[in-house]
Amino acid sequence: MKLLQYLLVLTILFSFSSALNAQQGNVTVEQALKQQNIEGQFDIVIKKSGRYQEYKVIKQVWINKLKANVTDTLKTLEGKLNTTNQQIADQKTTITGLEASLAKTNEDLASVTQQKDSMGFFGASVTKSSYKTIMWVIVGVLLALLGFFIYKFKNSNAVTIQAKKALTETEEEFEDHRRRSLEREQKVMRKLQDEINKQRKAGAK
Repeated sequence: MKLLQYLLVLTILFSFSSALNAQQGNVTVEQALKQQNIEGQFDIVIKKSGRYQEYKVIKQVWINKLKANVTDTLKTLEGKLNTTNQQIADQKTTITGLEASLAKTNEDLASVTQQKDSMGFFGASVTKSSYKTIMWVIVGVLLALLGFFIYKFKNSNAVTIQAKKALTETEEEFEDHRRRSLEREQKVMRKLQDEINKQRKAGAK
């Protein structure tokens, strides 16, 4: 059964190959030189050419047409190659421009990033972390000075209150001393007046 299938497939392939060869055989050289590609044209011309000993005899018209076809094909390929080279050159120019633009963009991005991450401090450019550190140091120093001044103020205030209290006590003591001195003076004056009065009475007798 399998043998019959193989024979059937071989028969079909042989028939297809024979038909193809017959079709190629029916194609004239003139038609082949108009329709076939360069390789096919060479094949047809060689196949249809006559033979003399070990040489092939090719018609002048065929070789001229084949030459013209080859020349046209080469010109077409040369034109395509030139176009392709021009496209490659244009693409290289575009790529160079894009690379330059990308480099400029990267520089601008780096500059913006640096400006974003830095701040001006007394005319100098410092990073944000350094700026924060400097600001915290300044705040710390100001807080320390504030604490020192508060401490000095409290001490001065305590000394002032103490001085005022001492002054008040001194004034009270002075007032008490003055009052006692006045009382003593008044007593002495009364005694002196009494003595004067006694002397006057004694003199009158």
